[in-house]
Amino acid sequence: MIWIVCTVALFVVVGFPAAALIQRKLRQSKTAAALEIECADGIVEEKFVRIGGIDQWIGIRGEHQDNPVLLILHGGPGCSYSIFTPHLRSWERYFTIVQWDQRGGGKTLSRMDLHRSAEVSFEQLIRDAVEVVGHVRARLCKDRIFLLASSLGSIFGTEVARRRPDLFYAYIGTDQNVGMQRERDAEFCEVIERLRALGLRQGVKALERIGPDPTRWSPEDFNAVARWRMKSDPKGFRRTMKLLKDAVWYAPGWTLKDIRIFVRGMRYTLEKLLPEIIRYDAWEQGTRFEIPFFIFQGEDDVLTTPKLAQTFFADVTAPVKRLALIPGAGHFAAFMRPNELLRELLVDVRPLCETPSLSSIDRI
Repeated sequence: MIWIVCTVALFVVVGFPAAALIQRKLRQSKTAAALEIECADGIVEEKFVRIGGIDQWIGIRGEHQDNPVLLILHGGPGCSYSIFTPHLRSWERYFTIVQWDQRGGGKTLSRMDLHRSAEVSFEQLIRDAVEVVGHVRARLCKDRIFLLASSLGSIFGTEVARRRPDLFYAYIGTDQNVGMQRERDAEFCEVIERLRALGLRQGVKALERIGPDPTRWSPEDFNAVARWRMKSDPKGFRRTMKLLKDAVWYAPGWTLKDIRIFVRGMRYTLEKLLPEIIRYDAWEQGTRFEIPFFIFQGEDDVLTTPKLAQTFFADVTAPVKRLALIPGAGHFAAFMRPNELLRELLVDVRPLCETPSLSSIDRI
């Protein structure tokens, strides 16, 4: 769905070139100033690292290098979360945040074109992620880090945590994706009923044509289903569209070429990963974890629903586990309600390696 937002952003340039570009440049400059880190032991680093045989972009930001490290696995597919860096500025006081543009997407794609991006599969992304963790541990002198996986990133993120528990303090899922195989007919009918109640007959017709069986979907069907699921919650849809449009359009340092590559990468990776996405079932992958396991899900998420996340969570076995719903958040909960999610991280997650002062938490 996010590539639709990027396409809209590009259309704005065509329709209102002068006003849109001037406003964009001013907003980018203001945001860049707000992102400056002036702490003596802070870190702001962006570079390409050889991962999985290709150059992949890794960004590291934080106010204190002795803070614990939090690696974010982005969703999409191919949707670089570095566009959301301004939303996570408050997190950088307590964590060193690592963003990684996965193969086939974002700045990694801008460095390695589609023909040279090599294999894009969940197995390859798992291997890449382990290499990224190795680089981060060596660069920041850390034995373990925290792993936060969002949306599509949580599909392979859980497997990374399961295969290499020695690398992590904990796994944190947000917009946790457990697949489309369980209760798919019931969820599909619920979406159609919500659309029908809103009078969105075009959406009802589209979904009835596509059907609830994801194994029959094309990439266009996949995006159409996601779009109409979002539109079945009008308030959430408007908030999400604004969040994404602003994040893409005003991302500091991003050029119009970067946005075009961003869109191209999401289309490309969806085509490559769709056969695996539609077959994925989190239960088949496994429900036993050797490290603490957390899910922080948007209470109003209609894409990766809290109901399914709760069902999976109930079956998880882990040394410590906790699930919390973030009020007022839909999909992209970490960026819609960053301070609320940060509070959860500080209360339950960060103490696994170092306890912050209560006075610091109270100020969030």
